[in-house]
Amino acid sequence: MGHPTPPAWYVISLRPQGGHAALRRAARRHGAGLLALSPWRIRRCDDATTRADVRKALQCPRVVFTSPAAVAAADALERLHPRPGQAWFAVGAGTAAALRRAGIAEVSFPARMDSEGLLALPALADLRGAEIGFVTAPDGRNLLMPTLAARGARVHRAEVYRRESVALSRRALDALATLQAPVCLMLSSGGALEQVLAQLPEALRTRLKKVVVVAASARLADAARTAGFVRVVQAEGPRPAQLMKAACTIRPAGIR
Repeated sequence: MGHPTPPAWYVISLRPQGGHAALRRAARRHGAGLLALSPWRIRRCDDATTRADVRKALQCPRVVFTSPAAVAAADALERLHPRPGQAWFAVGAGTAAALRRAGIAEVSFPARMDSEGLLALPALADLRGAEIGFVTAPDGRNLLMPTLAARGARVHRAEVYRRESVALSRRALDALATLQAPVCLMLSSGGALEQVLAQLPEALRTRLKKVVVVAASARLADAARTAGFVRVVQAEGPRPAQLMKAACTIRPAGIR
């Protein structure tokens, strides 16, 4: 019985542990394999303070969610359901889809799926006297909350999950050290990139910086260049299909 044919090229995912499935499926559709470099894992918060914060946030006339993980964690604490006159907002299409699966039929999200895009929505322009629920992680979307407050909103923040740093697996490090096929690094989190680079031995850090980076936003593209990556392209957004579409428009190089 023959061995399966190895993929012609690879993508590197920096998603949290257990969060690579969607990108793996998208990569497979384009004949690519996936190398997972997970620098952290998601830990949901479940304590009296968090439950009270979530309850207060979900009662606000406007509610903002910053990630699918925030939706799942909040829904586990307090079943999500829309109240009369409430407006629900998501940073991107993935978060909006998670809200719809949780029972929120009407969700606003920007075409530019990042903090700047969300802040450009007309419904979040004039917030004098408004109360906004903000459901996120402790370090989630640092630009959003101060900007909403500066526009006059009273923001009720609920931190429903935490990112816990984990050591990169020996298997992943060995794979990166020996990989010769063309490869792209899929970048949807600046924090994840910082965590990975901090953990890599110098030789592997130098090796990684030779790969092509597909960034989910202009901000992340700038972050990659600042970190020392030379070949950087920007995708239309952070969803796996968008990242793969951008990856397929370039010619990834093998790394030596």
